[in-house]
Amino acid sequence: MTRSTLVAVSLLVLGPLAALAQTPAPGDAPKGAPPPTNAPSPAETNPLPLTTSPDPSKSGPGTAMPAPEQAPVRNPGGSDPAPIAKPGPSALPTLVPNSGEANDVDEVTLPAKPAAILSGQTKWEDAVASLTGSFRTIEAALAKAGLKAAGRPLSVFTKTEEDGFQYEAMIPIEAAPAGGGPVDGVRFGSTPSGRALRFKHNGTYEEIDGTYETLTAYLDVKEIDVQDRFVEEYVSDLKSGSEDKLDINIYALPK
Repeated sequence: MTRSTLVAVSLLVLGPLAALAQTPAPGDAPKGAPPPTNAPSPAETNPLPLTTSPDPSKSGPGTAMPAPEQAPVRNPGGSDPAPIAKPGPSALPTLVPNSGEANDVDEVTLPAKPAAILSGQTKWEDAVASLTGSFRTIEAALAKAGLKAAGRPLSVFTKTEEDGFQYEAMIPIEAAPAGGGPVDGVRFGSTPSGRALRFKHNGTYEEIDGTYETLTAYLDVKEIDVQDRFVEEYVSDLKSGSEDKLDINIYALPK
């Protein structure tokens, strides 16, 4: 089961949750998927047992996330171009100041921040190339409008399918320009806001499905219904490749 299926299942209902435990058929593995390595996935590194029923006493900040029973197949695809140069992680703040810990879930409140937004659509194997290209376009529009970034880049997954997804790439800014009209296709709005569950991913982008597996298992165990979108916030610059370790916040927005 690919990340697109994991996200789609959570977005539809988190209702037939039993589907999450099904093992994907051998023929379902995507073309171009890399052979398995000896390195454990994030979900295998710190496995935590699933419970058979929700435990409200462990739903607060810092609650350890349960490990999934089975690991779906990832669809990382081919290579991506070199990442664009952006300010380092220390130069721009995240949506929530305090940082989370890997394998923990934090309950946070996301503030609504002004943002420059560009919609996009791409295949899963081209995710990094498409997202970094969108951030580059947004940065060019901000420079043209005389605006500066005021937060880390993020993407909102608005629709997922087996072979690809639709998204909104965002860069927070201090304030929208006068008039608020689009600049070279980049429009202005605000970042997602309200109560959220933050899951931490530390590793390559190719390994991020391990975190989504744990996220989906946690929502299953806690019986939490979420909105039809997930948010990825890139605390470190978005890159692809087996040697590029990333720091990414994933936000699930409860209904």
